[in-house]
Amino acid sequence: MIRSVWVLLAGAAMTAYFATLVVIGGWIGGRVSEHVCEQCPRRWSRLVLKCAGVRLRVSGVDAVDWSKPAILVANHQSWFDVFALLVAVPGKLRFVAKEELGRIPIFGRAWRGCDHMPIDRSDRRRAIASLNRTGEKLREESLVVTIFPEGTRSPDGRIYSFKKGAFVLAIRTGVAILPVGIRGSGAVMPKGSFRVRGGEIRIRIGRPIEAGGLDHVNRDALAEESRRAVAALAGAAMAGHEPDADVGSRRGSGTTTEGRA
Repeated sequence: MIRSVWVLLAGAAMTAYFATLVVIGGWIGGRVSEHVCEQCPRRWSRLVLKCAGVRLRVSGVDAVDWSKPAILVANHQSWFDVFALLVAVPGKLRFVAKEELGRIPIFGRAWRGCDHMPIDRSDRRRAIASLNRTGEKLREESLVVTIFPEGTRSPDGRIYSFKKGAFVLAIRTGVAILPVGIRGSGAVMPKGSFRVRGGEIRIRIGRPIEAGGLDHVNRDALAEESRRAVAALAGAAMAGHEPDADVGSRRGSGTTTEGRA
């Protein structure tokens, strides 16, 4: 409990500090804005992991050409997935996430200012428009656009069905899918709980799955191939349905890397 309170208080202070730096950088613009958007989220994440007593192990980094655009898809168990990916993944990482994050004071302004991409899941037309805008930036700026295609955190560690937005985006743009498996984050902070436990998060980065030359009829096959790749990398079982809303309610430092310079 003491660890949880410490992480909550320290995390809130660090979030306010780094978000403010990003907002100020946005006012200045140019190279300053670019620098703070790349560096502040990573420093914020390293400090949160350190405060929580979380070790990070990463493999597969050196097998990827990070100068190319990619659509990173990963399993999702915990809020700590975001911190772990920000530390582990090089390149211009941008997240696609629910629009509500953009309404959080200070953080929301910083998040939008760094071109992370909001999706209004209640409005299909607006969601499609957001994905189209994402596609335009993806190739132009060689972004690594990160999507959790399960759409929510898994309550039990299994990999649930993937929503199709990431794969429609890959087919439209011809940009490869980059599968990533995350293991251990659910034990650090399970879905439905604010209790933080120390431990180890492992991230395994797979080989890109090419989407060039595919069309809309290949969408489901690409999603399933990607889901199997993520499950294998995470060492997790697959579930054939949406997560039950009440499953989660029934369940209750330093960073090292492998294969990274």
